[in-house]
Amino acid sequence: MALASLARRKGYLLSRNLSNSPADALKYSFSLSNFSRGFASGSDENDVVVIGGGPGGYVAAIKAAQLGLKTTCIEKRGTLGGTCLNVGCIPSKALLHSSHMYHEAKHSFASHGVKVSSVEVDLPAMLAQKDKAVSNLTRGIEGLFKKNKVNYVKGYGKFISPSEVSVDTIEGGNTVVKGKNIIIATGSDVKSLPGITIDEKRIVSSTGALALTEVPKKLIVIGAGYIGLEMGSVWGRLGSEVTVVEFAPDIVPTMDAEVRRQFQRSLEKQKMKFMLKTKVVGVDTTGNGVKLTVEPAAGGEQTTLEADVVLVSAGRVPFTAGLGLDKIGVETDKGGRILVNERFATNVPGVFAIGDVIPGPMLAHKAEEDGVACVEFIAGKHGHVDYDKVPGVVYTHPEVASVGKTEEQVKALGIEYRVGKFPFLANSRAKAIDDAEGIVKILADKESDKILGVHIMAPNAGELIHEAVLAINYDASSEDIARVCHAHPTMSEALKEAAMATYDKPIHV
Repeated sequence: MALASLARRKGYLLSRNLSNSPADALKYSFSLSNFSRGFASGSDENDVVVIGGGPGGYVAAIKAAQLGLKTTCIEKRGTLGGTCLNVGCIPSKALLHSSHMYHEAKHSFASHGVKVSSVEVDLPAMLAQKDKAVSNLTRGIEGLFKKNKVNYVKGYGKFISPSEVSVDTIEGGNTVVKGKNIIIATGSDVKSLPGITIDEKRIVSSTGALALTEVPKKLIVIGAGYIGLEMGSVWGRLGSEVTVVEFAPDIVPTMDAEVRRQFQRSLEKQKMKFMLKTKVVGVDTTGNGVKLTVEPAAGGEQTTLEADVVLVSAGRVPFTAGLGLDKIGVETDKGGRILVNERFATNVPGVFAIGDVIPGPMLAHKAEEDGVACVEFIAGKHGHVDYDKVPGVVYTHPEVASVGKTEEQVKALGIEYRVGKFPFLANSRAKAIDDAEGIVKILADKESDKILGVHIMAPNAGELIHEAVLAINYDASSEDIARVCHAHPTMSEALKEAAMATYDKPIHV
C-alpha cells in the first residue's frame, strides 16, 4: 500500500492543512486547464512570480510550472541556486570532502597499507574542483527551468504593487513582471557583529572563507554553529591553527547535550581549540594580521588573540532589504522575518513568503519543502511541512545529524521517556574501515514507544539519519526500527541496535 494512502487510512494529520470550505476553494483554487506552460514576457501576467532563485525559490518555480501555472523566477545573482549552491552548502561540502581526502592521505593511509611518499595541498586545484561543481549544478538548474518552461529574469526585483515587481536587470535595463501570486524567496544574509567590518580578505564571512587564496597559519572563528565548525574543519585539516570563540556556554546549542559533548571532544582531538562564554570586544586590523580583544561573556579581564584570518560566523538574518515590503505593507517581526499563515500567505493578498525569510529552521531543504507546499496551496491543493521533523546535519568528520527532540526538550515537556544508545565502536562495518568514533541515541515515549528524537554522530550520519526521519514522520516506535532487517555489515545496523536498546536490549554491546 502506498505510504500516502496508508497515512490517510490511519488518520495522519498534515500540519499545514486547512478544511476545504467554499470560501477557501474560491480563494485558493484555480482552473489548471487555463494555464499556459509558455514563457512569459515582462508585460504578461503570470500565475506565479518567484523573487529569488535559491533552493526555495527555484524549487517553487519548477513545481508551479509542473502544476500548469505560468511562472517567472527573478534572481539577482545571475546564477541560480542561491547562497546554498553558490557560496554555501555545495562549495563548503566540496571543500570539506577535498580537505578530508588530504587529511586521510596524510594521517590514515599508512595504517591501511597505502604508502604515499609525500602529500601536499594544491589549493588552486582544490578551489577549481569546488567551482566546477558549483558551475555544473547552477547550469543544471537553468536546464530544469527550460525543461519546465519557467521564465527566468536575471535582476534585482522590488515590489511596486502587490501584483507587480520592478526588476533592474543585470544587463542594465528595467522590466516589470506581473503576477497573480508573488512568492518572496530571497533567503538570508550573513549576520554582522558591531564593530567588525567584513572585507572578505582578512575578516571574512562564509563566502570569503570558501575562497581564501592560501591556507592561513592561524584562523579564528567567531561562532560555534554549523557553518563556523564546518569551515573551521576545512582549514584546520589543511594546516591552520583554528580557535573558535563562542559567546554561549556550548557549541551548537540546538544539539542534544550528550552528543554535543562527544562532538566537542572529537573536534578537540582534531586540534580545534574552543573559547566558550567569550565575547569579542575589539578588532585591530592595522597590522598585517588581525588582533581580537576578547573577554568573558559575563565581563572580566581582557585578552588579545592574533590571527591571519578571522571568520565571522555568528548566524544569518532574513534578506529583505530593498524589496519594497514597506511600500505594499507586508508585516514582519522584530527579527525582520516575514509573518505568514499556515498557507505561507502574508497579510497582503496574493503575496507569499518561504524559506529563510520566514520563521523556522534556516535550512536549504526546509526552504525546498516550503516552496513545494506554498505552490500546492496556491494551486488549490494541500501542502505539508512539519518543522518539528526537519533533519539537521553538521558536515564535519564525524558528522552529526539529528531529527526530532533533544533529551533536554523531552524533559522540559515533562514526557516520560526511554533512551537507547549504541556506540559505533561496536559496529562491525565501522571497525572494519577503522572509522568507529560516534554514537546513535534514540529517545522514545516510555508508554507508547513512539520515537521522539534520534541523534547520530558518525561518518555519513547525514545519510543514516533519514531512516529515522521517515520513522518519526510516520509515528514509528523504536521496536518498529529494531524489527526491520538491516544489511550486514553496514553502519545502519547501529541505528537498529540503538532501537533495540530503547525498547529492550541490544545484541552487540
